[in-house]
Amino acid sequence: MQAFGYTKVEAVPAAVNAASADSKFIAGGTTLVDLMKLNVEAPTALVDINGLPLNQVEKDGDGGLRIGALVRNSDLAHHPLVAERYAVLSQALLSGASPQLRNMATTGGNLLQRTRCYYFRDTNYACNKRKPGSGCAAIDGFNRMHAILGTSEHCIATHPSDMCVAMMALEATIHIQGRTGARAVPISEFYFVPGNTPQRENVLAPGELITHVTLPPLAAGTRSHYLKRRDRASYEFALASAAVVVQVNAGHIARARIALGGVGTRPWRSIEAERALEKEAVSEKLFHAAAEAALRGARPLHDNAFKVELAKRTLVRVLKLATSNA
Repeated sequence: MQAFGYTKVEAVPAAVNAASADSKFIAGGTTLVDLMKLNVEAPTALVDINGLPLNQVEKDGDGGLRIGALVRNSDLAHHPLVAERYAVLSQALLSGASPQLRNMATTGGNLLQRTRCYYFRDTNYACNKRKPGSGCAAIDGFNRMHAILGTSEHCIATHPSDMCVAMMALEATIHIQGRTGARAVPISEFYFVPGNTPQRENVLAPGELITHVTLPPLAAGTRSHYLKRRDRASYEFALASAAVVVQVNAGHIARARIALGGVGTRPWRSIEAERALEKEAVSEKLFHAAAEAALRGARPLHDNAFKVELAKRTLVRVLKLATSNA
């Protein structure tokens, strides 16, 4: 770990003003500190934002939910409004990491969680995400955990978050503050696929701070569920996961939002699966058709081809769970 400066702030304007192109905001530190120890991240300064008043979960004016960027994952998962109205988010959070990490990790930090690709985290290997133009060791290396959707010849790293998959299905909006003002970005537009610039993971500019997230209200008859497939029962990243938010009326799916995890270079929303489901009667045949649509564009490699079928089966199963007794 390299030497760095440290500043503690207690107001959002002070945080933004203290930031620079070479600094990082730190809250829980559950990802950043690890990467600093590995010399993957080497900020010249840390801006401690734990004192900012961004740790509340509140009803939003339109009937939705406002989640502060510093709300801890455990607090968010167990919040009554989340557990009651947004079950998919609570389930996703509780399936991630360990209780100790969930007690530290924050909403904003989780949105910015970086990949667990072994080659990204080991500076002895080539990684275009870590050092643009150096190559991608994972493509010809051991790539069992890597992405099959949204990949490019420059990067196949999987997005690691469970929370973000649920927020993608819930159509969250991410609110950002910078020196030039505030802006709101739909989560569907927040993340980039790697393309030719895998080092650019999201729309944040240097010094910009996530302040909160808003979730829209859910219509009557909406059901949701999150399901995660992994190598062991706890403290493991997804091989494949799915978040489903569906509105069921008279046995038909009036509206569907589908997101996949463990298989994409970003939290992967499947418009194709949604189109296959909407206006159709609930049936297992329909669910299989949606799963086929969701994985049609998959590009598996030698070690992760199994993810195609695993992701399909995961989506079918979670659709059954979300629509049971509908």
